[in-house]
Amino acid sequence: MSNATDATQVSTPEKGGGTLGLPQATALVVGGIIGCGLFGLPGLVGGYGMMSVVVLAVVTIGAIALALMFGSLVKRVPAAGGPYAYSRYYFGDFAGFTSAWPYWITAWAGNAGIVVIWTNYVINLFNLDGNSKIIAMVIAMIGLWIPAIVNLGGVKNMGLFQVITTVMKFIPLVFVATVGLVFAFTRHNFPAFNTSGTSFFTAFSTCGALILFSYLGVELASVAAGKIKDPEKNVPIATVAGTGVCGIAYILTLVAILGILPTTVLADNGGAAFSVAMNEIFGGTWSGTLMSFFIVVSGIGALNGWTMICAEMPQAAANEGLFPAFFAKTSKRDVPYWGIIFSTALASAFTLFAYVSTDDVSNAGSTGVLGILVLVTGVTAAVPYFFSAVAQIYYLTTTGKIVSPKTFVKDMIIGIAALLFSFWFVFGSGQQATFYAYLIILVGYVVLMGLYIKRKKVGGIIEGDDSPPVSAARVSQSK
Repeated sequence: MSNATDATQVSTPEKGGGTLGLPQATALVVGGIIGCGLFGLPGLVGGYGMMSVVVLAVVTIGAIALALMFGSLVKRVPAAGGPYAYSRYYFGDFAGFTSAWPYWITAWAGNAGIVVIWTNYVINLFNLDGNSKIIAMVIAMIGLWIPAIVNLGGVKNMGLFQVITTVMKFIPLVFVATVGLVFAFTRHNFPAFNTSGTSFFTAFSTCGALILFSYLGVELASVAAGKIKDPEKNVPIATVAGTGVCGIAYILTLVAILGILPTTVLADNGGAAFSVAMNEIFGGTWSGTLMSFFIVVSGIGALNGWTMICAEMPQAAANEGLFPAFFAKTSKRDVPYWGIIFSTALASAFTLFAYVSTDDVSNAGSTGVLGILVLVTGVTAAVPYFFSAVAQIYYLTTTGKIVSPKTFVKDMIIGIAALLFSFWFVFGSGQQATFYAYLIILVGYVVLMGLYIKRKKVGGIIEGDDSPPVSAARVSQSK
């Protein structure tokens, strides 16, 4: 058998042992999932009627299946890199790279998409000129580089910042999910079950595709396992608890907004549905402005967490010789600074290009190059999700059914659900996004070829022509 598929030929990943505790790890998951997407979700799916709540519940079940799966995998492979670490441990270097490369694209491209939405809310909050490209670009750069500076300051700074922003974002969510829900039943503007004008299957699939992207980030604690204390214990709790809390917040707030605002109002104010709903509850505009402030805080918290992930995944892969070596370099504060700087620079470049190439500043994130790139993240995220699910199923059908026969059926159902969920991500992204995603992945294999050639020159090849190169760490040990 080729070493590429024999897990015993791949070194066991180094166990994580960081400084982030359970609160920070949970905040990382919650902050990553709930960025600006939740606050625009009612506007995106409100046109499908109350069916959107049912679809959201189904998607939430799939997201929790992913969370449970990552919690199970990290107990066996408590290493930084999450999906990359699991893919490489069970299937070798090639599978590891195939997870790491697209996930890295997901992280920094997602930041580009988040910061454009965040910029719109900042402009609204301070009543700035919404048609000025210069103002929008300056604000966007601030939104990208402040989290980068926070992360460059060290893990403790990043963790504290994440906890504060997560607590602040939940203040308005809890209010809308409680007081807003009561007010919703008082107003009783709930639409019909399916108001899309299409068949149930078409509406369900399309609505589901829109909701899927709101759950990107369930794996963030597992990716950052190297920075988390006792990852075998804390990562599973943080992942499942964080995803569950987000699911409850999503469902309750969506029901509340659908009950407070008529469908026609949602259609005209979808991007600011939470602010409009707050104004409906209290009257005037002050509460809507306050809501915009909390959304701005939420967005900067999401950017903060994803900026750390932009560096964590490449660092884990670079330590094994599967990413360019400069990604593994760390500062005196043990921060992989090149990953943060390089990823933020890429996100900045695409964000600036999006603003320059559009006449509509408010839609810079949904049209043109950046709009396509954001859709691509659905496919690039699905690849590491898929490999993680396959790793879980592989373990269960081999060692797992012997080690844990009592939980075999439950874990297998979760693994299959996570596998199907990853397929749904690709389906929901559309043909154009899928095409570009796989072009990006193919470019990654050119990078991998260069790394393989470099290894061969230094003699880093496992015996046998069909075997992949060993990690850089093992090459140095052999010498």
